[in-house]
Amino acid sequence: MSNRRKPEAADELRRRLDRLTLSRQEGFKRMAEAPPRPRPELLTRRQLKALSDAARIEYERLRRKWHANLGPLQTAQMAALHEDLWDIVNSNDQDGDKVKGAIALDAFPGLGKTTAVLSFAKKFHRQRISEEGAFTEEGWDRMPICRVGLTANTGMRDFNRGILEFYAHPGRFRGTAADFGYRALDCVLSSGAELVIIDDLHFLKFRDRNGAEISNHFKYIANEFPVTLLLIGVGLARRGLFDEGEDFEDAAIAQTGRRTTRLGMEPFTVDTEKGRRDWRDLLLAIEQRVVLAGKAPGMIADELSDYLFARSTGHIGSLMTVINRGCQKAVRTGAERLDEELLNTVKNDAASERARRELEAAFASGRRTSRPRKRAA
Repeated sequence: MSNRRKPEAADELRRRLDRLTLSRQEGFKRMAEAPPRPRPELLTRRQLKALSDAARIEYERLRRKWHANLGPLQTAQMAALHEDLWDIVNSNDQDGDKVKGAIALDAFPGLGKTTAVLSFAKKFHRQRISEEGAFTEEGWDRMPICRVGLTANTGMRDFNRGILEFYAHPGRFRGTAADFGYRALDCVLSSGAELVIIDDLHFLKFRDRNGAEISNHFKYIANEFPVTLLLIGVGLARRGLFDEGEDFEDAAIAQTGRRTTRLGMEPFTVDTEKGRRDWRDLLLAIEQRVVLAGKAPGMIADELSDYLFARSTGHIGSLMTVINRGCQKAVRTGAERLDEELLNTVKNDAASERARRELEAAFASGRRTSRPRKRAA
């Protein structure tokens, strides 16, 4: 018997997958308009034991999904980034003949750049749909945002094709770079897009031919498309995005830098009282969301504060990995709580593990602490 899917079944599977990926407008719209995930009921250990086998399986499935998707958490870094994004995007609400300034979010990995941008994108999408309606004047579905993810060796044709892929344009398979560019412009105009998010920009090499082409194309988009470009990447300044340039060949890159506002995100620190309070606020928010039968007040924010900072080095991506995997193990083993003994059996990313021992020694000796001073009554 053949393992090949029937064409109808394959098409249905593709449609379902399209709605799950942010590289297509169906998936992005679903993400932006989806209601908040319902939080599973917090049961006691006694209530857990009273569940039937079927009810227990379903409850653990709900908790598995919940703990794997605890975010986004409204951290101080995310709140500050969103304020800057609103300022810039709203100031770009100019007439079509004016060039709109671009944004570059340039920060180290593991700080939640993409998560923070997608959280903003969701709010932006809902606001614009509320203001302008679900359909454009021509009757097309309104999509205020277009998102493109770059890969290694992306050229101008590939980039334009990425925009056409987002809209599932039938002409995305054949054509020249210019053809794809005109079709991409038509899609953006037809959908009423105002914000184009370009993720993983660090894959682009600005000093080779592809990089120069894309940089020139960014300038073309800023001049001709009525949109704000939001670029996300790692080490963009070091890669030359904001360089002034010293000769004619660098002029396009220099112009891109002049029109681009650089934003960043920082890891959590515990060197100041404000940093320690921000860290505790984050842990309290996580503690509130965790659904474990053995959870008690202070389980995370008090008992694990230093430990979790050492495990994550203040990077929220690494922290959420430890919390997620720890919760999965706590449910699977029946521990139903988080502590150092359980979390020590959970693996984390290599960068955090390399820095872990030095931080643990500093906390153990009292040279550092992640706990804020208690406020006077």
